[in-house]
Amino acid sequence: MRPKHVLLLGLMLLVPVLAFVFLYTFGTNRYALPTFLPDRVDSTLVEGKWRRDTVFHQLADFRFASQSGREITQQDVGGGVYVANFFFATCPGACPRMNSQMARVQEKFRHEPRVKLVSYTVDPAHDSVAVLERYAEQYGAIAGKWFFLTGDKTALYRLATEEFRLDAPIGAGPGIVHSQNLYLVDREHRVRGIYDGMKPKDVERLMTEINVLLYTYEHE
Repeated sequence: MRPKHVLLLGLMLLVPVLAFVFLYTFGTNRYALPTFLPDRVDSTLVEGKWRRDTVFHQLADFRFASQSGREITQQDVGGGVYVANFFFATCPGACPRMNSQMARVQEKFRHEPRVKLVSYTVDPAHDSVAVLERYAEQYGAIAGKWFFLTGDKTALYRLATEEFRLDAPIGAGPGIVHSQNLYLVDREHRVRGIYDGMKPKDVERLMTEINVLLYTYEHE
């Protein structure tokens, strides 16, 4: 066999191997999503060696009124993934920009029932069900898809600071907490991504990582 033919045959055999290595390395490992909000590190003795595993926080259940007046719990948005954020209706600048990005996410996954959106008010004294109904209409919130929630101030404060671990508020404001972050929550109620809701590129990454989670669920 001529040297050129041998080289060509070798390349033909090598291409599938390189493709497998590329897909295994970049298709699997590169897009494995991290988990946020560690609770503790457990140590287990395995065959004489200590193995340490990080246990990540699972968000506790909640019960708040939505813009329709219906009470919503985490079970209503579970089973797939949901994107959460914190806002208040009278916020003049950051919240409208952030919720416009949430509207992008809603449109992207309009026909995907496993994806929900949850917006918690940080000003429940003002943001009644009626106020949230009007506010949701401004962003074209789809019923059963995007929930704007209000309720007891203490419960909302605990959710923000103890569950999502946002900093306690300082100075003036509605009195709970405010953040421009968007949070990707998986079906085990763990935070799998934190994104700047003011940056369109961060929101594009969020939408990509939603697809990664959904793909993972489909191939388990």
